[in-house]
Parts: sequence; structure tokens; C-alpha cells
Amino acid sequence: MGKRESLERVQAIVEALPFIKEFHGSCMVIKIGGHAMVREEILEKTIRDILLLYFVGIRPVVVHGGGPEISEKMEKLGIQPKFVDGLRVTDEATLEVVEMVLDGKINSKIVTTFIKNGGKAVGLSGRDGLLVIARKKVKKKREGDKEIIIDLGYVGETEYVNPEILQILMEKGFIPVVSPVAADLEGRCYNVNADIVAGNIAAALKAKKLIMLTDVPGILRDLNDPESLISKLSLRELEEMVREGELAGGMTPKAEAVIHALRGGVERAHIIDGSKEHAILLELFTKKGIGTMIVP
Repeated sequence: MGKRESLERVQAIVEALPFIKEFHGSCMVIKIGGHAMVREEILEKTIRDILLLYFVGIRPVVVHGGGPEISEKMEKLGIQPKFVDGLRVTDEATLEVVEMVLDGKINSKIVTTFIKNGGKAVGLSGRDGLLVIARKKVKKKREGDKEIIIDLGYVGETEYVNPEILQILMEKGFIPVVSPVAADLEGRCYNVNADIVAGNIAAALKAKKLIMLTDVPGILRDLNDPESLISKLSLRELEEMVREGELAGGMTPKAEAVIHALRGGVERAHIIDGSKEHAILLELFTKKGIGTMIVP
């Protein structure tokens, strides 16, 4: 390493120092999705960045989804995935696959990657410790003058979050890794959208930040132009974009999660491209950032 490169690294640390000081001791909820989930090398780098946050005194909670992996496994088992407005129709066979992939494969892989890189992580589902109490999601659709209820099967939504188990783990120095499989008080399991779960958990913890990793630069003014990134939005502006239908399908649950989180007391939310190297660090520890920041 040359003298110039060494100096640049030191200057980067100095620039990050005010942010490290501000965030030290705070909780941040990070939702991992997109390329960070399906490409091993990106997942590894993302986890190393989260560990850097951990070792400078930030308390991360990780929430993950796994849509592409679930669909792939279903097709291998001869089950055809079905969606209604972006929501996976979840019958008993599909729910079995969801649990197998989210709780078994993906959650274990993330926890193992943390451990391999020197971290202390614990895998959980929304069912553990009554973390997420779910209820069946009711999907309504209007056809003419009639309102039709669409049965999505075992698709749930969050009724209540009890963050006690997360707080205990963080106090003991562990990084919780949460899959969005949840249950109601009767023990019925549901497949809940991971973005929504992340927003609910962030609100329950009164987290400093909610960070959503996805496959696009952030929220765009023009969906077809990656250069039209909106670097900063107010909560009111985001709510207006949702009402006017200005967001692409996959961005809508992220926006809804952000709205819930900010209304619940989270200070800032960030939607960033998780495929970019050191995306989390660039967003948090530089003045410019790289994605969309939403403020109350």
C-alpha cells in the first residue's frame, strides 16, 4: 500500500468519525434483500460491513426475505408459484417450502457467515419468543360495484411486535437475524412480507435507522432512469408517492415499511442498492450517501 493510498484511508476514517460518534450505542434494523441475498460474494461483503457497524458500537438487527429462492425450490418440487399483486399465494405445501427455505437454508447461511467472519449472531423466526404476532392478511379487490375478498392462504400481516428477545440478545452482544415467518396466538403460521416485518421491528425497537437493501439505487423519479435517484424525501412526500401510485411494485412494501417505521419513532430510513460494494458504509458514514434517505 502506497503512502497516498494510506493517507486516503486515514482521511476516510476521519470523515466517518462524527457519524460513528453519533451512532455509537444505537440500534439499526437492516433488511437484506435482492442481490445481497442470492450472490454469495455480495452477501459476504454485506455481512462484513454490518460487522464493522457492530464493532464500532452500533447494535444491528438483521431481517431477511428470500423470494427468488422460495420460487426456485417450489419449481424443483413441482409446485407452481402464484402471485396476486406481488403477494405469494401460500397454501400448505407452499408454506412448508417457505419455512424450509427461510428458517432452514437462508437464516442458517446468514448466521454462519456472521460467525465465519468473527461475529456473534443468533437466528430467529418471527415465531420465536412471540417476537412477531401475525394475523391472516385480507386482500380486497374492487370489480365494478362489488368488493371481492381474495384468499391468499397462509399470508399474514403483523398484528404486534414484542421486541424483548431482540433486546436481550443485543444486550448480551449478539446480532439477531430474523426470518419473516410468524404465527398467531393459536399457533397458525404465516408467510409475512420481510420489508413489512423489518419496518415493524424497527418501530418496536425505536431504532435509530431502518436500512433497506434492494436491487435499485433507491427511489427514482423516473422508474426507467437510474440517474433520476431522489437522494432525500420527507415522510409526507413518500406518502404522496404511494397514494399516487408512483412507485414500482416491489418498492411499494418497502415504502409502506418505511412509513410505518418513521411514524413509530424511527429517526431515519434508507433505501439503497445492496449490490454496490460497501453500500451501507457509504450511506451511513459519508455526507453524500448513495441511496434515498427518508426523514420524518
